[in-house]
Amino acid sequence: MQDASKIQGFDIEINQSDARRIDRLVDHYEKSILAHLDEEYVRKTSWADRLADRIASFGGSWRFIVYFAVFLALWIAWNCLPFTYHFDSPPFILLNLCLSFIAAFQAPVIMMSQNRQATRDKHESIIDFAINYKSEQEIDDMQSHLHRIEGELLEIKESAACLERASKG
Repeated sequence: MQDASKIQGFDIEINQSDARRIDRLVDHYEKSILAHLDEEYVRKTSWADRLADRIASFGGSWRFIVYFAVFLALWIAWNCLPFTYHFDSPPFILLNLCLSFIAAFQAPVIMMSQNRQATRDKHESIIDFAINYKSEQEIDDMQSHLHRIEGELLEIKESAACLERASKG
């Protein structure tokens, strides 16, 4: 006999194979929704938008910070060591110019990516709301059916009790 357990929050007993089946169905449904959202994102965004997202993803990562810190350290060391050619002597005017260019282009790219991510998050929240609303309607429908069934059971019990009294009396 299979082990029966109760669904969290309900007094309904289900066996383990049914619980695994329900979990598989929910996972499949969630993956299909995410795949659909990803397909829609690719379809609705241009290659420049996706490039901006990749740049923002790299520009906002620890890997970028480490690479850039190493680059800056090498730049400064190269231009401070006495036995190397100094193409940008202190106070590092060329380095400041490069940093200004990077900041000037990186900030708008990151903001474009954040705007698109906010739009995508809003779209996903609308889908979540729709799913939650539908679930709430289905729960209300099931509760009304359960109340109707409960009422019918009470009528049947009362009829059975009347019949029992009549047969004894």
